[in-house]
Amino acid sequence: MVKDKGDIMNSKKLKLSGVLFVLAIIIYVVNVLGILLTVILNSFSKGWFSGALPPMYTLEWYKYAITDHAIGSLLQVTFIVVIVVVGVSLLIAYPAAYVMARHNFPFKALVMTLFLLPMLIPPMTYGVPLATALYKVRLAGKISGVILANLVPIVPFMILILTPFIEQIGSNLESAARMLGANKVTIFFRILAPLTLPGILTAGILSVVKTISMFELTFLVAGGKSQTIVVALFADAFAAGARPWQAIDALAVIYFSITMICLVIALKFVNPTQMVFKVK
Repeated sequence: MVKDKGDIMNSKKLKLSGVLFVLAIIIYVVNVLGILLTVILNSFSKGWFSGALPPMYTLEWYKYAITDHAIGSLLQVTFIVVIVVVGVSLLIAYPAAYVMARHNFPFKALVMTLFLLPMLIPPMTYGVPLATALYKVRLAGKISGVILANLVPIVPFMILILTPFIEQIGSNLESAARMLGANKVTIFFRILAPLTLPGILTAGILSVVKTISMFELTFLVAGGKSQTIVVALFADAFAAGARPWQAIDALAVIYFSITMICLVIALKFVNPTQMVFKVK
């Protein structure tokens, strides 16, 4: 059978679009890998002023970054903030997500839109008045102030993730359990918690990644002893005083490694098809 001109043209367009797509992916990957490898190589380099590769490799800059920042204390503050923020957010977000998934009420769409706002608008727009309020109550500069600031975007973020997971569980399971005499606590621990465990893990681990990388809000309220690693990295790069760029890159590699480990763990539990809201 002879193909008509329209089929031939469509076939050529598909091949061209496929080539352009692959080319765009290659350019993107090469660009990202080039940036990452440059930072990683520079963190191990010594005397790298020219050439494609450093002439010497050393761990000196990692020792400098670890000593200069008391990295143990810095990571301790970071993980205290992360664990408390994720734990408190989960306690608030799960009941809220359950209500959003199970009940229809007036202005529900408006409430859902409000949950989206902290992720859609720049953090500085609400971060400055939030920081001002925390300074007035003397919580800024403390770990508790950093935790409260990070709760603002993380709680709605968790609600948005947990809601579709709860929606996928039929309410008839809860009704059947009530008919058999189960109370709310039993229903939660025996039915809801096991069935929504993938959603809880997804929300928790993604919130860990998001909290570790939260810069603006943490920067506005953090003090000398309540800095997280991302704020310390920014201070190294732009604060007063001279620090070797290799040491700054070494701290950046440490920060990048922590976030990548959390992200890899998250991808073990995240199913993108589950993180979709039902359209009614």
